[in-house]
Amino acid sequence: MSQLGLDYPTQWGRGYAARIFREIFHSYVLSPVIRYLSTLTVIGDENIKGPGPFIFVANHASHLDTALLLTAMPDPQRRRTVVAAAMDNFFMDSGRAFRTVLFFNAVPVDRQKVSRRSAQLLQDLVEDGWNLVIFPEGGRTPDGDLQEFKGGAAFLAQKANATVIPTYIHEAGKLQGARFAKAPSFKKFDKWRHPVVVSFGEGIRSEVDENVRSYAARIEEAVLFIARDVSQDPTMEITREDDSEGGLPD
Repeated sequence: MSQLGLDYPTQWGRGYAARIFREIFHSYVLSPVIRYLSTLTVIGDENIKGPGPFIFVANHASHLDTALLLTAMPDPQRRRTVVAAAMDNFFMDSGRAFRTVLFFNAVPVDRQKVSRRSAQLLQDLVEDGWNLVIFPEGGRTPDGDLQEFKGGAAFLAQKANATVIPTYIHEAGKLQGARFAKAPSFKKFDKWRHPVVVSFGEGIRSEVDENVRSYAARIEEAVLFIARDVSQDPTMEITREDDSEGGLPD
């Protein structure tokens, strides 16, 4: 496994041996630790119904978000889930790439530019029945606020005919923020335990003849609606950048 970046092989992470290891790791290590540290509350898991596949589209504040989201999922869905992870962050070092695939069933995506290769890999996996976790802001929030979503999730959901589950992770940035968050407002927090909420919204599917831009806007609005409800902040808005690109998220 000498290749790195998009060339790093991940198929072994979906094999029988890795899946058995991951189930043991999740059941006896990851889930108990996450539930202790976050005193995790899960809302809306009844919205994850049917055979899928599902694309979980979530906000991103902390490197703990993936662990929190996987812990919050019903076990049948979690066992068939892959995670889109930033190539430049997790797949440029062989040791870190190996751990990322083994522990989280991750695949590398290029968040710096639109990548047909990344898109095709994710589409193939979803069409093969794998659920997908994707963070459409393109990285951890730099200021603590929701950032404008890139269009990759909507594009993939349309191409693979999958259901999007809008997901909001509340206050993860305050859970040992100095270690795992990026926003300065979170880095002052060094709490070993902090309440975190993972809320799953109702599934969203692309409408007949709906374009990707419209579909992406509906997904973004659904996550914002959940965020306002969970945070009890009806004034919450999304930070937008005029020069943002619609590439695939990490």
